[in-house]
Amino acid sequence: MAARVAALGADTPEELQAREEERKLAERRAKNRKAKRGKKGGGLETAASKRLSKIGERAVPKRTVAVAADADPLIERTAKLSEWAKKNQKLVTQLGVALVVALLGTAGYMWWGQKREVEASVALAKAVADERGRIGEPAKGEDAPEETGPVFKTYEARREAALAKYRAVVAQHAGTGAAMLARLGEASILLDKREADAAIAAYNEVKASPLAAADAEVRGRALEGLGFASEIKAVAAGSNAEEANKHFDAAITLYKELESSVDAKGFKELAMYHQARCHLAKGDKDRAKELLLSVKERTSKVDDTPTTHGARTNAFPYLTEMTLDRLREIDPSLAPPKRFNEGPGGASMDLQLRQLIERMKKQQQQGGGGHP
Repeated sequence: MAARVAALGADTPEELQAREEERKLAERRAKNRKAKRGKKGGGLETAASKRLSKIGERAVPKRTVAVAADADPLIERTAKLSEWAKKNQKLVTQLGVALVVALLGTAGYMWWGQKREVEASVALAKAVADERGRIGEPAKGEDAPEETGPVFKTYEARREAALAKYRAVVAQHAGTGAAMLARLGEASILLDKREADAAIAAYNEVKASPLAAADAEVRGRALEGLGFASEIKAVAAGSNAEEANKHFDAAITLYKELESSVDAKGFKELAMYHQARCHLAKGDKDRAKELLLSVKERTSKVDDTPTTHGARTNAFPYLTEMTLDRLREIDPSLAPPKRFNEGPGGASMDLQLRQLIERMKKQQQQGGGGHP
């Protein structure tokens, strides 16, 4: 009882009653100690003890303020989790090690993938440099200009060097974007060599690649290359008109797909121009003229993007010039005559362009081919 009173603090009516009962009980015990009133005294003592017990129980205050465990079940769950972790410390350690290994593995894979892409890009750049290398003899003498790229004695030597490097990129860096671009470069060289079937296989691989799905220009170049390969097969058919027309029709179908499915600047007009060439080859001048006039209208528009000097120019100058040339072949009245406007240094810009085109044609012929 003394302990309960100390715990409760201030005296309450129940506490006062309890002490009074204790006092009376003590008096009765003193009176009855000598008289030995066992049964009666024992009964009173027992009844008094029961009453004191009930008073003590009522005196203990009920907890009415909620603790943290009642207010937030998360704390309780966290405590249980902590207890579980202590009991399963070995398993927790193993899980932690596995997580660290997984994170390190992911980081390592990303670094390795980036390293592969860089190495593949460097190798691809070397192949492109070979394909664009200069034909001739290396510059000699102290006053000779420093060569900025590879030099080859013949077109054939340049083609073979570039082809070998493109194939090395494909073999050594499979799965990279650079490898697929190398496959595209390889297909272009195969076209120059008039190896149509091998070029078709390469272009189809590029066309079906994730890179072509993500990059409209890559898909466009693959479709254009497939059309060129079909034209090569048509020319190879020679006097077999039926076989030739079959391949020209295949090329036209590919160019129509290029026109409708590749959303990139210039490809629609380019595809229409290629279709016109094929129709001309088949002898269908009316359809060719219709397509060329449409290309002329589309390509003669001024580009909305200003140049570095602020001027606005034709968006497709080369394609416009080639389209007009084709129209003049069909009917000179369909295109204006060649203009000879004076350019810088008194030279004609149109004449310079024409001479450049002629040089390129001669180079392709000397090299054993060239795209249609």
